[in-house]
Amino acid sequence: MTALLLGASGLTGGYCLQELLENSAFEKVIAPLRKEMAFSHPKLEQVIIDFDKIADSKDKFKVDVVFCCLGTTIKKAGSEAAFKKIDYEYPLHFAQISLQQGASTFALVSAMGATAKSLFFYSRVKGELENELKKLGYQTLIILQPSLLLGDRKEQRLGEDIAKIFTPIFNFFAPKKYQAIHAQQVAEAMVKLSTQGLKGVIVKESDKIKEG
Repeated sequence: MTALLLGASGLTGGYCLQELLENSAFEKVIAPLRKEMAFSHPKLEQVIIDFDKIADSKDKFKVDVVFCCLGTTIKKAGSEAAFKKIDYEYPLHFAQISLQQGASTFALVSAMGATAKSLFFYSRVKGELENELKKLGYQTLIILQPSLLLGDRKEQRLGEDIAKIFTPIFNFFAPKKYQAIHAQQVAEAMVKLSTQGLKGVIVKESDKIKEG
């Protein structure tokens, strides 16, 4: 199969890239990027694009499976509008174009508590994306809703750094679905689920992701 990996340079995307390159079920991995990564592999094709003009590069996105690990924070994006462009508009545009080009499976890293009815902007945007993806008609739609993601990020996030200090204590007392999870586990689950021949909409929170 051929995979399209969105967000390959990010935390979960980086782990997902490793999983895909090591998985014999995938012979090619296409990664749309703003700038080329200092990394090469025989199976990896890096495509430099303008994310505001995704349709201009649609012929490069003829794939079987799409893995979406795109994501940012409102602080890093600079505004709610910029955040929504990255976490909602870009994933949805890629999903629409990839489906038109023949993709049958879409796997998304969403977030715990994602719902279009949320009072919180972040969770609401995540939920709105999930709803729109469900309308597209993919044969298989995998939605992972992890809690706090652990792993080595390229950029520092103060809130997450503080949270990680208390993670061992929190994970000991909190219900499993609320416990922090390592991004590598999320990536492993995405790839594994995409190769199991599942159909329909599959939604998994942190506790179910950890179960494999």
